[in-house]
Amino acid sequence: MRRKNKDLNSETSIMTADEVADYLKLSKITVYKLAKDGAIPGFRVGGSWRFNKDNIEKMMA
Repeated sequence: MRRKNKDLNSETSIMTADEVADYLKLSKITVYKLAKDGAIPGFRVGGSWRFNKDNIEKMMA
């Protein structure tokens, strides 16, 4: 049985730039800039950014 992406993301702590933008109440462009500068912990998968939710929460604490 295939899961929807939303269900998969709720089981893992990996977030997309869109999800991080919603979570932090920032624009997606700001998330990209902060990730590129290293201000937000993230990593590249191919051409897109991914973020570990636990690391984002630790950064905010």
